Amino acid sequence: MWNLVSLDGYFEGARPWALDWHETAWGEEMEAVSIEQLDAAGALLFGRRSYEGMAAHWSSAVGPVAERMNAITKVVFSRTLPSADWSNTRLERGFAPDVVAAMKREAEGDILVFGSADLSVGLMAAGLFDEYRIVVAPIILGDGRPLFESGHEPRPLRLLEARSLATGAVILRYESRPE
Repeated sequence: MWNLVSLDGYFEGARPWALDWHETAWGEEMEAVSIEQLDAAGALLFGRRSYEGMAAHWSSAVGPVAERMNAITKVVFSRTLPSADWSNTRLERGFAPDVVAAMKREAEGDILVFGSADLSVGLMAAGLFDEYRIVVAPIILGDGRPLFESGHEPRPLRLLEARSLATGAVILRYESRPE
């Protein structure tokens, strides 16, 4: 999982796709981390809403991150999306945990989930995240959609890295520990 959250735990503002606050964390260091992750990844996974927002932004964006976002294999999980037209995207209607478990067995490179809170809930419940990469942005939103909504089982994690950035953001990397 790779996500940005506000200091008060929101990954999205009060309205869907209210993400302008991401700029508080973005800078040369975040761009370098993004490039490094995309170079190590074999695929990106999205739920429908995140896919639609990411496709709308990245398909017309330019620069090194955009080049990688447009070139990498993407899988969008949706039962309602009629088609997935962003370059190198496969539409998957199957049960996400089963599909992702099979992908992990055959993966060449990391499989990353960006955004996609609803998809992440199912993958977390199935124990399919090996690592949580969370950027805490230097902002308090006061309202929005939390990344980790209530109802999850406790999940022990082990800190792998805590890195502060010049923007004031902090990258936290946690490894899932077997229960």
